[in-house]
Amino acid sequence: MVSTKSKRPKIWATALVSLISVGVITPLTTVGQTTIAQQQESGQEQLAKAEQLTQQVIELYKQGKYSEAIPLAQDALRIRKQLLGEEHPDIATSLNDLGLLYDAMGRYEQAEPLLNQALEMRRRLLGKEHPSVALSLNNLAGLYYSMARYSEAEPLYTQALEMRKRLLGDEHPDVTISLNNLAGLYYSMGRYSEAEPLYTQALNMYRRLLGNQHPLVAISLNNLALLYKSMGRY
Repeated sequence: MVSTKSKRPKIWATALVSLISVGVITPLTTVGQTTIAQQQESGQEQLAKAEQLTQQVIELYKQGKYSEAIPLAQDALRIRKQLLGEEHPDIATSLNDLGLLYDAMGRYEQAEPLLNQALEMRRRLLGKEHPSVALSLNNLAGLYYSMARYSEAEPLYTQALEMRKRLLGDEHPDVTISLNNLAGLYYSMGRYSEAEPLYTQALNMYRRLLGNQHPLVAISLNNLALLYKSMGRY
C-alpha cells in the first residue's frame, strides 16, 4: 500500500536558525574588578557553549535525530535564560529551535506554545516588521499545517509571504519558500487553482536564483507534477 503522506507536496521544513549569542554581563558594584572580569569571562564561555550546543542541534535536526537534539536544545535555552534573562532575541531563537524539534516529532502540543512564545518575543524585541518575525510566522503556520489546522495556517503563511516581499524584495529564496508553502497549503485544501500560480512562481524563481540543476528545483517540479495529477492534467 502506498502511503498517502508521500504524495503530499513538500512543505519546506524551515531549518533551525540560530544567531551567535553575544552575552552582556552587568558588573556588580559590590565585587572587585577581578571578580567582575572572571564573571564576564565565565558568562562568555557559557554563551559560547550554548552556541556550540545549538550548532549540534542543527546538525542532529538535519539528520532527523530529533530525540537526541532535544536535550541539547533545552540546555542551550537554559544557559541563555540564566545569562540573558527572559527577553532576548537569542532566547526567542532557542524557543523556536525547540518548538521545531517537537513539531518534527509530532509532539504538537509541546511545540505550539514554544513557537508562539518565539513569535511574540520577536515582535516585542524586533518590531512587527522583521525577517525573524516572518520566520516565526512561517514556522507556526507549518505547525498548524502539520496539525491539519489549515484555516489557522493560511493567514500566517500569507503574512510571512507579504512581509518577506516587503523586507527582502520579490526575488529572494525566503520568498520562494513562502510561495511554495502557501501553495502546498492550498493543495492540501483542494484549492488547486490557487496553488498552481504559486507553485509556478516558486519553480521559476528557484530556476533564476539557483539554476536548473539545483535539488530544490527538482522538488518544485515534483510539487507541480503532483498538483497537475490531482487536477487530472496528465
